[in-house]
Amino acid sequence: MSTGPLRRAALAVVIAGAIMLGLNMGLRQTFGLFLGPMTADLGVSHSGFGLAIAIQNLLWGALTPLFGAVADRWGTGRVLVFGALTYVAGLLVMALVQTPLGMHLGAGVLVGIAVSASGFPLVLAAVARAVPEDRRSTWLGLAAAGGSLGQFALLPATQGMIVGFGWSGAVLGLAALAVLMLPLAVPLRGRPQGDGAGDQRLGEALTEAGSHRSYLLLTAGFFVCGFHVALVATHLPAYISAQGLASWVGATALGLIGFFNIFGTFGAGWLGGRFARKRVLTGIYLARAGVIATMLLLPMSAAMVLGVGAAIGLLWLGTVPLTSGLVGLMFGPRYMATLFGVVMFSHQVGAFLGAWLGGLSYDLTGSYNAVWWLAVALALGSAALHWPIRERPVARLAPEGPAAI
Repeated sequence: MSTGPLRRAALAVVIAGAIMLGLNMGLRQTFGLFLGPMTADLGVSHSGFGLAIAIQNLLWGALTPLFGAVADRWGTGRVLVFGALTYVAGLLVMALVQTPLGMHLGAGVLVGIAVSASGFPLVLAAVARAVPEDRRSTWLGLAAAGGSLGQFALLPATQGMIVGFGWSGAVLGLAALAVLMLPLAVPLRGRPQGDGAGDQRLGEALTEAGSHRSYLLLTAGFFVCGFHVALVATHLPAYISAQGLASWVGATALGLIGFFNIFGTFGAGWLGGRFARKRVLTGIYLARAGVIATMLLLPMSAAMVLGVGAAIGLLWLGTVPLTSGLVGLMFGPRYMATLFGVVMFSHQVGAFLGAWLGGLSYDLTGSYNAVWWLAVALALGSAALHWPIRERPVARLAPEGPAAI
């Protein structure tokens, strides 16, 4: 096959991956907008709602390595179809079973399963297989930016649906959008071939990664990303409203996070193709600490909040193409979905704590301040974890590999 058709096929995979991640992430990132109306209608506390989202995040993380292994063995397309159908089912239960149980089953359990079966590790592994290695970081950044585009588009649209049709009508609208994920599985189908470095088994790949110091540091650092993302997505609108600002400010801030992350994610992927990825990651976490601290120290105003939203957006999911790219660089594409899935599990343990502790902090103290300062401290810790990572392939892929960075 000539270069032209190969390039067009790779472009189709990248576009499908970007849209799939836009729906996968965009739909669930709207859930923070439902905290107020759902807690009022269903009689649950902030921590109760936060627990449902925490369960979603924990299931997302726990099942991601499993779905990654299934995709590595039997193909990505089948897993993505399952994820799309489960996403639709979870949103329908969330909308139609208007009880605390329906909230936990739909928004928590089913959506948690769905996101794990249609998320970053599977989609980015499919993209990594389709694009050349020397362009991989940039193309992964482009696909990951789709998650931000979905957030940017869906957050204001969802806020409008909540105002116009109530929260249950808005969730039904999101369920209709989730159906669009089904045809996107077609260009993303396939499974990895051997990497030319021996016929390694999955158990051997997991053992190799589990004894790899840099992989363990990467996994520990990604925990903090999950904590930040879940805390902001779930509790930022409520935190802003508690400061006396109008509800549109929180919704707009989340939308700005999505919009600016389009540039932030693509930019991080571009930087990762030109500089050491671990250094770019260290810079992102240091900048997050500074932005959150600024939000806490400056006087609260709509302009300040929107500026913080834009700044967080530039730092939001730029960690994903860099982290997934490091996994691919270290171990090759053969088990990338599984190994990045393990890293994603750490991310989602952090997300569980971010979503739950945010609500618990508010219920116990009437304030989010303690958990925001914890987020600052964790960002500094993650920056320290990323700096000593050795950025090179394992010996079986490059016995005479480049010197560590």
